Amino acid sequence: MRSHDPFGTCRNCGCHIMWVKTKAGKNMPVDPTMISYRRPGAGVKAKEKIVTPEGEVVCADKVSSESAEGFGYISHFATCKARNR
Repeated sequence: MRSHDPFGTCRNCGCHIMWVKTKAGKNMPVDPTMISYRRPGAGVKAKEKIVTPEGEVVCADKVSSESAEGFGYISHFATCKARNR
């Protein structure tokens, strides 16, 4: 991220992305659509890695906003069609 603008374009697929600084201090590309999530119960594996606006990466499942524990973004690494070929 070269400026204060959190938006950009993926150099692999050309999709609109947003940059979020993780708790580890790294910039992570995410899909700019915010989703709602809930962490699964003990012993159940989550389907997604979600990046919160505060930069925390959580393992959780997408849910409706009524049952959400929090809100965040899907990492663009998981959705980039050009990168995943």
